Amino acid sequence: MKLLLTSNGVTNPTIHEALVGLLGKPVAQSSALFVATGMHPFPGGGGGAMDAIRGSRSGRLCDLGWGSLGLLELTALTSIRPDSWIPVLEETDALLVWGGDVLYLHHWMRRSGLADLLPSLEHLVYVGVSAGSIVMTPHNCDAESNLEWVPPDSDMALGPETALGLVDFGLYVHLDNPDPIFVDHSLANIARVAAELPIASYALDDESAVRVSDGTVDVVSEGHWRLFTPDGDGT
Repeated sequence: MKLLLTSNGVTNPTIHEALVGLLGKPVAQSSALFVATGMHPFPGGGGGAMDAIRGSRSGRLCDLGWGSLGLLELTALTSIRPDSWIPVLEETDALLVWGGDVLYLHHWMRRSGLADLLPSLEHLVYVGVSAGSIVMTPHNCDAESNLEWVPPDSDMALGPETALGLVDFGLYVHLDNPDPIFVDHSLANIARVAAELPIASYALDDESAVRVSDGTVDVVSEGHWRLFTPDGDGT
């Protein structure tokens, strides 16, 4: 599996070029499945998911001109036969995972069986946006805010800071985004939190992404980003 972990989608030509490189062919010749599950906990989340599908939100993902595009709803997968969705995923070029609530997305990626399946899909390009990117790391940096949306007595409240750990670095997104909902995403605040992690962490603005391919990790960007290492240095 190859990964393109974005802050806000395919927002510029450099990130788009990286996506095409990972696919090995044009987007117009590629198939994709879209996951909007992370939006469900929020009031109006269904409308936000539809905005993402239509391409009316700020981060581009579904509206890139895919050869084919389908929906993979993680909350439905436990109630249907595996052979109704696994073969489709195995033949798909890209899995597009939208943002939202990292904790909820993590829960359903595990419960649906998708998390266990992903490492075996060597051909797949995983494209994450915001929470869809953070969930692949070992650490849920949004745990405190995510707990606000957990139903009473849900087991999702257990270990909320843990994510899938399919990559070995941390990730902070929407760096210096002026939207008031990202008021805590300043470089100074991210640096303070990242210093508490025993692993390297990337902070990405909305024009940046982390690319993972064949064991190599690098950043593609037309904006600004920062790498924090466990010894406290930032580059």
